[in-house]
Amino acid sequence: MANRMHVSLNYGTNLPALIRAMEKTTGDVLELGMGVFSTPYLHYQCLLSKRKLVSYDNDPSWIRNYAESDYAHYLYRKGLHEIKLIKNWDEAPIEKEHWGAVLVDHNPVERRKVEIARLANIADYVIIHDTESHMESETGYEAVYPLFKYRYNYRRQKPYTSVLSNFIEFYL
Repeated sequence: MANRMHVSLNYGTNLPALIRAMEKTTGDVLELGMGVFSTPYLHYQCLLSKRKLVSYDNDPSWIRNYAESDYAHYLYRKGLHEIKLIKNWDEAPIEKEHWGAVLVDHNPVERRKVEIARLANIADYVIIHDTESHMESETGYEAVYPLFKYRYNYRRQKPYTSVLSNFIEFYL
């Protein structure tokens, strides 16, 4: 049975930065918050480059979409892609390794700054979505920007995306 969902092209505005970060890195990939654009892209890119992808989400419907339907089981449960439902973001074991690229796009949005801080020194690139200034009161991103040596802001499409790193300067 197919699931219906509201999809906006705005959900994919992080793709240019995400694609470039994947081109520039070789390490394993972490996705915090699954999406209609990011998850398929990351899945196939990691499959082709033989990189492990770990996707966490706290919304069971995203897990069902990508891990539990017959179609999704065939596509997403094969290879190096781990899909995990997380009830409490504090319990996500994201510090276990160094990541090549991390997408931070999970809910609740006010929680994202906590994971960004946790990843500051263990990810080549941390790609964060929804970085427009009007979102600052919800995201609190300004508190974590100083934790990083490099920051690139992709502002060609809204919602904006920023790429943070302590290891490699980013550019598009």
